Amino acid sequence: MTLDGLLADTRPLRNPHFARLWRANIITVIGAQLTVVAVPAQIYAITGSSAYVGLTGVFGLVPLVVFGLWGGALADAMDRRTLLVVTTAGLILTSAGFWLQAALGLDNVWLLLGLFAVQQAFFAINQPTRSAVLPKLLPDELLPAANSLNMTVMQAGGIAGPLVGGALIPILGFSWLYLLDTLTLFATLGAVVRLPRLPVEGAVSAPGLRAVVDGFRYLRHHPVLMMSFVVDIIAMVFGMPRALFPEMADVSFGGPGEGGLAFALLFAAIPAGAVIGGVLSGWVSRVDRQGLAVIVSIVVWGLAMVSFGLSAMVAPFAPTLMLVVAVLMLAVGGAADMASAAFRTSMLQAAASDAVRGRLQGIFIVVVAGGPRVADVVHGAAAAVTGAAVAAAGGGVLVVVGTVAAALAVPAFVRYRVTRG
Repeated sequence: MTLDGLLADTRPLRNPHFARLWRANIITVIGAQLTVVAVPAQIYAITGSSAYVGLTGVFGLVPLVVFGLWGGALADAMDRRTLLVVTTAGLILTSAGFWLQAALGLDNVWLLLGLFAVQQAFFAINQPTRSAVLPKLLPDELLPAANSLNMTVMQAGGIAGPLVGGALIPILGFSWLYLLDTLTLFATLGAVVRLPRLPVEGAVSAPGLRAVVDGFRYLRHHPVLMMSFVVDIIAMVFGMPRALFPEMADVSFGGPGEGGLAFALLFAAIPAGAVIGGVLSGWVSRVDRQGLAVIVSIVVWGLAMVSFGLSAMVAPFAPTLMLVVAVLMLAVGGAADMASAAFRTSMLQAAASDAVRGRLQGIFIVVVAGGPRVADVVHGAAAAVTGAAVAAAGGGVLVVVGTVAAALAVPAFVRYRVTRG
């Protein structure tokens, strides 16, 4: 395989609309991550309490679930370009609200949490809509490449944003970080405004509870699409060990209790692996058996988590070497997860009717956001009984077993092929 064939497939960037959205996302994602870092840091600076910081989970997840589902229904009921313009403008206004409260020195934690909830609501409507418009801009065979390009930018921002934000807070203060986020969002607004009209094809239903329920009913009658959610839930709930990183960095790899190098490396490894996987994702456009590719990717993710847990078990005998192994295994898992997500998203975009794409993408964002949070609870409880290393390795085993069982239960998912134009 040539180097050109290995590197990311950039053919989707030949489409001017996708290219503008993608370039704008490079700018916007850094700004968004600055706010992701600044909000909990400001809450802690105001309260001195991790309990208040933990409330961001509740104030973030609830609107993400509610408006993710309702936003998907909205995306199936109105012109999607209009919805993107409105929600992007909403994100700009909420980011400006963050800046204003910091600039005025209000120091009100409930105002911060309220702004955060509103921001997450706009985000939960915006993201399913953005995903639902891709099949209107690109042919089906380019969707895996387009999703890989998008995810690479998101993961890279997830690494760079916290590093930059953490360094800038002591220098510039919170208000400047929020202002930078506000200004970068105008790049996305400019790209969205230049999109063509994107009406929904087929019957349009009112964006209420019935429309949301109809989206779930559609899944029930399309087992291939249903399985794309099931295997992701298996992978994330059983296989995402991030809640164990603080303990493992301290106990297994000998880092200080308050953080340190091992702690930072463990948290950065999965997104770093996803970025590397995205850069080397040229192969995804050549895969026809996308269902099988998802199964293989998730099994690789599970095996990587098994190896990660085993490395922590033997770390007391060679902590430095095993830390390197652990980070490598997490990076392999991140690359596998990136591939799985690219294929699953592409299957939802290509195989679903346009009239329900928004609702399915809404369910997708709820699963993607909710799975790791459930995993935090599951892994934390398991670690209390078995220890962190055993919980991580055992979770990886459950991922492999569960994924293979799901593949055997619904062979149509494994047989799914992309239709080439």
